[in-house]
Amino acid sequence: MTVANETAHFTSDDLDKQAMGDTLREECGVFGIFGHPDAAALTALGLHALQHRGQEAAGIVAYDGKRFHSERRMGLVGDTFSKREVIERLPGHASVGHVRYSTTGETILRNVQPLFAELSGGGFAVAHNGNLTNALSLRRQLVRDGAIMQSTSDTEVILHLLARSKRARFVERFVDAIREIEGAYSFVGLTNKKLVGARDPQGIRPLVLGELNGAPILTSETCALDIIGAKFVRDVENGEVIVISEDGVESHKPFPLMPPRPCIFEYIYFARPDSIVGGKSVYQVRRNLGTELARESPANADIVVPVPDSGVPAAIGFAQASGLNYELGIIRNHYVGRTFIEPTQQIRELGVRMKHSANKAAVAGKRIVLIDDSLVRGTTSVKIVRMMREAGAKEVHFRIASPPITHPDFYGIDTPDKDKLLAANHDLEGMRKYIGADSLAFLSIGGLYRAMGEGSRNAERPQYTDHCFTGEYPTPLTDRNGEIAPRQLSLLAEAS
Repeated sequence: MTVANETAHFTSDDLDKQAMGDTLREECGVFGIFGHPDAAALTALGLHALQHRGQEAAGIVAYDGKRFHSERRMGLVGDTFSKREVIERLPGHASVGHVRYSTTGETILRNVQPLFAELSGGGFAVAHNGNLTNALSLRRQLVRDGAIMQSTSDTEVILHLLARSKRARFVERFVDAIREIEGAYSFVGLTNKKLVGARDPQGIRPLVLGELNGAPILTSETCALDIIGAKFVRDVENGEVIVISEDGVESHKPFPLMPPRPCIFEYIYFARPDSIVGGKSVYQVRRNLGTELARESPANADIVVPVPDSGVPAAIGFAQASGLNYELGIIRNHYVGRTFIEPTQQIRELGVRMKHSANKAAVAGKRIVLIDDSLVRGTTSVKIVRMMREAGAKEVHFRIASPPITHPDFYGIDTPDKDKLLAANHDLEGMRKYIGADSLAFLSIGGLYRAMGEGSRNAERPQYTDHCFTGEYPTPLTDRNGEIAPRQLSLLAEAS
């Protein structure tokens, strides 16, 4: 197998120094296609559509009928995989790809996915979106039993569990492996004969099945199908294993049937607005969030201003429901990279202005309502409120289109520890004073579920994974409860 040379090395300390804000950070995106002569090129396009899910690194593994080929690089998809010579090094009719934002494992090339291993039945490449909550426990046991780990990624335990299974058929070995893991995951893997996919038993992380001219596709979001003109077939069900080969598409359901609990943050923040997740338009859900927010917490103001980009649909919904004018009071610079190194305290303090600038003509002399999708640490919100006042806003009211985040995540979302979550440590008035707004309000849990079209939250069996708001984690937290949980790499650190 051909493997790219390592081109960059970052540590978690480097990542902390490169923090660009206190928003939630995206997870990862996966893409796989089987039976198409341009498999790698289509995978690169699919990953480009999924770039919002991870900007640290990208990788593609392709199979040409004789051997596997791998290209893995730090940085954005367009910086590497748009080059013809790179795609030409990835021949074959099948490929899998991954865009990465790490929550476990250092940001170094050996952790970039897809990960690859030679197993008894041949090569296997795997890409993973999510986070395994018992990965460290499994890893320690595997190492004690003689396993040699080549990365610090939680995904690697799948390769070792696969290798140790005594089952005869690959799909049986794969099922053996995923039965031992806990947490949230969507896997896309490639053998020399099959493309496989799996979604965790509660369907926390998304995975969809598509098709392009007879070639089946597995990917994180429908926007990756749209970019290549592929057709959406269906969502992969929670707990389902999909096996694609020359014989067609097989479905296996090795887990006891349970109600799905997809991650609510896919709708609030992570998924692209033009994606359809679980049969729902992400854009429409976000507009609904703003509509419910306006009904619950109206503001005596002149204009509605979104915090771009993720606050835009909710701000549209808020403006329409409240009868206020919608204005672009903040302009976002889309060309600020996440790897910009802020060398001094003075420059670091100006970081938010590199990303957002005030549109003084729109806000001067106005009472404004700022709409954002979520509030984590609150440090960026402080700077945005100050920016609006400096631009001449008479009043600044802040509205958040989701409930207060009071608990950290362990399923692939990069959140800080509980003691750094603003809502976990302050009441509403304390948060308002901290960010400097004239008023502050969050969407309620009830409003969140109404926006989702659910009417209300089922207290006994919640329809979504919403633990960041409620503290009700849907799976065991084995590593955390055993006090060996990894420190999730946090890009949320920011100078106060």
